[in-house]
Amino acid sequence: MRSPLMRRLGLSAVLALLLAVFGLAPGASAANPVPAELTFATDSASTTPGGTVNLSMTITNNKTYDVWFVYQTIEPTWLTTQRPDLKYGFTGCSLATATGSTPCSGTGPADLGTNYGATIPPGQSRTVTLTLQVAADSGCNGNIGFYSYFYAEFSDSTNASGGPVYTPETRVLCA
Repeated sequence: MRSPLMRRLGLSAVLALLLAVFGLAPGASAANPVPAELTFATDSASTTPGGTVNLSMTITNNKTYDVWFVYQTIEPTWLTTQRPDLKYGFTGCSLATATGSTPCSGTGPADLGTNYGATIPPGQSRTVTLTLQVAADSGCNGNIGFYSYFYAEFSDSTNASGGPVYTPETRVLCA
């Protein structure tokens, strides 16, 4: 006597084979990219007390509609906050444009999104560079790192949020 389970498995296998032969089986497809993507880069992996490092933040519009609004925060990582001897601050901010860099509308750990400038068209990016100044009396042999959350609104009335996105760490070396 045949098992009903074996009969169902055989029928499923035959059906799957027919679908595959006639091209009706669901195909593998690439996942859609995230609507907006935030990436970070630094111009140096290390510095000394009194030195500076440029931290570049690039937001990319992967959607077919314009980005109208961006809100972004940037905060030190937990390990960075555990080293009270590390002294640093953001001393400058610039937006890369087709005609060169322009100063940002503000610096600091909150509301960095306004610094990305006007509308970001589909497929384009905007890069903001913050200057991280390490104090001359800062401790050394520690890493300074940040994380960020962002929120973007598009011209089709949708939105996207992301994070945490981590920056590369900057090592403060003793000279």
